[in-house]
Amino acid sequence: MNKPQSTACPCGGKDYAACCGRFIEGGVPAPAADLLMRSRYTAYVLRNEAYLKATWHATTRPAEPVAQDDDMKWLGLDVRRHVPNAEDGDRATVEFVARYKIGGRAHRLHEISRFVREDGKWFYVDGSFPEKT
Repeated sequence: MNKPQSTACPCGGKDYAACCGRFIEGGVPAPAADLLMRSRYTAYVLRNEAYLKATWHATTRPAEPVAQDDDMKWLGLDVRRHVPNAEDGDRATVEFVARYKIGGRAHRLHEISRFVREDGKWFYVDGSFPEKT
């Protein structure tokens, strides 16, 4: 019997099911902020509104839809830094660059995201956008 081929994960992992799929479809909470960030990027690629909202902290979660329009095509993710808070371990920042195209034009989203862990689950809080250097 042939083993089915795996599907690459949009975040850059080799196998979606073993990478972000276990969080998005398997219901397993991401054990670290950087893994939650990767799974949220993947959810944007897949336009999984429910997962994006479920992993967004209630105090900052927008009421309007967050998944982008059909004209946007995500191209790749580069996680630059993951900094857990040394004091309590329940806060972290993740710096990343996500590349995408809209209408044939390439763009970059450079963000430093803040995350918080509550009751053992990580949530995206908000992000800042460093100036281009």
